[in-house]
Amino acid sequence: MSREDIFERVNQSLHSIRPYLEADGGGITLVEVTEDLEALVELHGACTTCSMSIMTMKAGVEQAIRAAVPQIKGVRAV
Repeated sequence: MSREDIFERVNQSLHSIRPYLEADGGGITLVEVTEDLEALVELHGACTTCSMSIMTMKAGVEQAIRAAVPQIKGVRAV
């Protein structure tokens, strides 16, 4: 599977969690899938200042991405 295919699959997995982030005034954008298969995401709105954003990244975003795309080694906010 190419990085472009992985990028698209990761982006699709983010579509499933975006409504939850948007309901709290936040958002997320997939910036890049690195050569090391790490997903780089950018948080928007309320997510940038929320004290729970680290928990959201680990328990929500990373879990959703890795469930949909097991090749992803990690997720990092940039």
